[in-house]
Amino acid sequence: SARRSRHRENYMIFLKRKIFISHYKGDRREVDAFIQEFEGVFIPKVLGANDNNEFINSTNTDYVMQRIREKYLEDSTVTIVLVGSCTHSRRYVDWEIKSSLQQGRDLPNGLLGIAIPRGKTSAHLPERFKYNWKKDGEGYAKFQSYPSSEQQLREWIEGAYQARTMRASLIDNSLPMMRYNSKCTICEKTH
Repeated sequence: SARRSRHRENYMIFLKRKIFISHYKGDRREVDAFIQEFEGVFIPKVLGANDNNEFINSTNTDYVMQRIREKYLEDSTVTIVLVGSCTHSRRYVDWEIKSSLQQGRDLPNGLLGIAIPRGKTSAHLPERFKYNWKKDGEGYAKFQSYPSSEQQLREWIEGAYQARTMRASLIDNSLPMMRYNSKCTICEKTH
């Protein structure tokens, strides 16, 4: 029994989950570096990052949400929001988080926020993310500074994956969708 449990723990540690990466395109260099550094940990599903990915260019929110779900979220289980300086002000990030948290036929995605670039320990979180995160760790979402190792990131991803069933009742997806990008509280510009 103890041997089987230890084997299951080891298996979970090395499982590569499909992860949807939500980000602000202005952080592309940091996003690409994060994906490259941790490519052994997860299988990335990224909208608008690496050169071979399409960007959904539409203002029709229903169409964008449908395309995000069909093409990127459908077979992912965890969403990582890479949080840079202006990420909190981006409507697409809000829409991706909303899509990730939807419950219904399928389980929602686990939700994990990570501060970028490396060395950053705090960030202005997107509003929908904040509604699902609690400083005491008791919310649905978790927020972390940049991971110090592959093992640490694996553990965070597994925690987010487990939250899909263990903490789904804590999801608050009631905020109205952002219609436009808002003014960034850091640079005071609307990108």
